[in-house]
Amino acid sequence: MSAHTSLAAPTDPYQQSVATYWDTEKNPVNLRLGEVDGLYHHHYGIGPVDWSVLETPEHAREKAVIREMHRLEQAQADTLADHLGDIRPEDRLLDAGCGRGGGSFVAHQRFGCSVDGVTLSEEQAAFANGQAEKRGVSDSVRFHVRNMLDTGFTKGAFRGIWNNESTMYVDLGELFAEHSRLLQRGGRYVTITGCYNDTYGLPSREVSTINAHYICDIHSRSTYFRQLAAHRLVPITVLDLTEAAIPYWELRARSSLATGIEETFLAAYKGGSFQYLLIAADRV
Repeated sequence: MSAHTSLAAPTDPYQQSVATYWDTEKNPVNLRLGEVDGLYHHHYGIGPVDWSVLETPEHAREKAVIREMHRLEQAQADTLADHLGDIRPEDRLLDAGCGRGGGSFVAHQRFGCSVDGVTLSEEQAAFANGQAEKRGVSDSVRFHVRNMLDTGFTKGAFRGIWNNESTMYVDLGELFAEHSRLLQRGGRYVTITGCYNDTYGLPSREVSTINAHYICDIHSRSTYFRQLAAHRLVPITVLDLTEAAIPYWELRARSSLATGIEETFLAAYKGGSFQYLLIAADRV
C-alpha cells in the first residue's frame, strides 16, 4: 500500500468538521512538544511530574517545562505499547486516529513491525509521512487519509490496533465493528481514553465543556464495555489512569502552553465525573 492513500473521506458534516479542524490546527501544545525529539503526539500525559523544572532559571524554564510535558506524553505512548502483547517484526499494527504519527513511530521502534496510521486529515497524513521519510522508515510506517470506521483494509490484516485519545470522535459500535473485522483472532486492541463516570449520572458540566472545546462526544464508561462485548473484543486489562493523569494537567496549567481547558479537566477528574482509562481487549 503506498503512503498517503486516500479512501472513505469524511462524508457527513460532523466528520468534515473534524477533518477541517485538524487540517488547520497549529496548537503549540501539540507542535512545541513534538519538536523535542520529533515524536509528535496528540494526546495527554501520565505519571509523576518533576516539579524542579519550575525552578529552572527563567531563560531556560519554558524549554524545561516543555521537555517535561513531552516526557509525560511519551510515557503514555509507551504505556499503551506495553499492552499490545507479543508483537513480532512480521506483524502489522494499525494506529486508528494517528494524528501526526508519534504513536506509530513508538510502536515501530519497539516491535520492528509495519504500522499503518489513519486520519481524516490530509495535513496530518502528509506531515506524518514526511516524518517517516526523515526517519528512514517510510517503507514500513505509512499514513493514510482514511475513515477509521471504514478503512478499506483487508479483513484480519492486523495483529494489533489502538486508539490513543481518539474514540470520542466516533460511534463506538461502528468503531469496534471495524476493529473486530480488521483484527486477527487473538489479536489485541488497546485504547487510552477519557470517559464519563456512569455512577456520577449524566455527563457533568465539565465533561460538556470538554466536548465543546474539542468538538467531540465523550462516551460513558459502560458504553466502552458494552460495545467491546458486542463485537468479540474481550477485556484482558483495565487500568484506571485518572490519578496518573492529574499531574500532567497541573503542570500544563502552569505552563506557557495552557489553553484554558486545564482547570476543567482537573475539576472533572478530582470531582469524579470523568475518568481516564486504559483498556486492552483480545479479539475472540
